[in-house]
Amino acid sequence: MTRPKRTTGQATGQVRIIGGEARGRKLTVLERPGLRPTSDRVRETLFNWLQFDIAGKQCLDAFAGSGALGFEALSRGAASVTFLEQSPNVVACLQANLVQWQHAGLATARSRVITTDTLQWLQQPCSADQAFDIIFVDPPFMLGLLAQTLERLQTFGWMHAQTWLYLEQEKGQTWPSMPSHWYCHREKTTSQVSYSLWRQDSEVTD
Repeated sequence: MTRPKRTTGQATGQVRIIGGEARGRKLTVLERPGLRPTSDRVRETLFNWLQFDIAGKQCLDAFAGSGALGFEALSRGAASVTFLEQSPNVVACLQANLVQWQHAGLATARSRVITTDTLQWLQQPCSADQAFDIIFVDPPFMLGLLAQTLERLQTFGWMHAQTWLYLEQEKGQTWPSMPSHWYCHREKTTSQVSYSLWRQDSEVTD
């Protein structure tokens, strides 16, 4: 993050997009307790893992915060991103960034920012054509939200057989229990976080 500046009474910083059409572009993010943008290093690794699976995909950025994951996906050709965020101030910042991208001619078709509690929003039935292709789950740490989010994603049908599921949590924690037909495709750890990419086993689900 860059050195914070003052904008309309809110402390702000910036996150840099590291690849794709908007490479080098900076997103304005609010500096708030618990708002922890995924680092450049982690995003670079994640999107290297996904580099052949982003274009044209429908993505969900749960607990969006800075929106760094969702905007990175848009930059790399995702068809749309749904950002879920509870804080009205953070939502306003996400919406402003989305508008700026639209004015710059960057792809944002069908993308949207929803002011909501992620767990509540996911607790509604999802039809097969609404399921997401890529889901980013990076909730606030130390609140036990990861397991609850996964339970709702599975129970209410937000994932299909080919969905990629990205998980991020504080270092030293074990991953929540996953169904036997899901496997960890990639996993890494930094000095502060553990992150992993999951998918269903096609030999089991087909």
